[in-house]
Amino acid sequence: MSSPSKRRDMDVMKLMMSDYSVEPINDGINEFNVEFHGPKESLYEGGVWKIRVELPDAYPYKSPSVGFLNKIFHPNVDELSGSVCLDVINQSWSPMFALFCGMSWILGLIFKHCDLLNVFEVFLPQLLLYPNPSDPLNGDAASLMLKDKQQYEQKVKEYCERYAKRENIDNDAAEESSDEDISDGHSEASSEDDVAGNADP
Repeated sequence: MSSPSKRRDMDVMKLMMSDYSVEPINDGINEFNVEFHGPKESLYEGGVWKIRVELPDAYPYKSPSVGFLNKIFHPNVDELSGSVCLDVINQSWSPMFALFCGMSWILGLIFKHCDLLNVFEVFLPQLLLYPNPSDPLNGDAASLMLKDKQQYEQKVKEYCERYAKRENIDNDAAEESSDEDISDGHSEASSEDDVAGNADP
């Protein structure tokens, strides 16, 4: 069995050799940004997000931290920090008892694909395709989804149009500071609208 450091190197290399654009931070392999496109046939189709990934020292025994750097309107993503429910990632990463934020039916998919590449090929697409309003990180999105689905869908598309275009992540690349940390649930931003971490006007 390979060591954790070899597994980390292998998983990062596999992701870098894929079709995803990967930007290492501080020339290391423990923190990097990945360009992620909204899945086809979803409300998020056409959107482009920069995803911050941080690998803990205990990786792969502990799951990575994953967060959206540009805004997304989704019941299971914190609007201000961009954080994805940690329980979703941690519990689906581990072979222990898990409840995938109320979507335990999807655990089988994740258990078979516990590596970095499949975070982007399986986990995030499923998250966007099948939001779960019963266990929200964004209460407004969850409430709107339950009360007025048409208005919810319109707001998702508005956010995609406003925050998830190519120019949003291209501009962020020049402005982003190297010491940003999603683990504390906040990301710094130098513009008011382009990046998660700022309240709506």
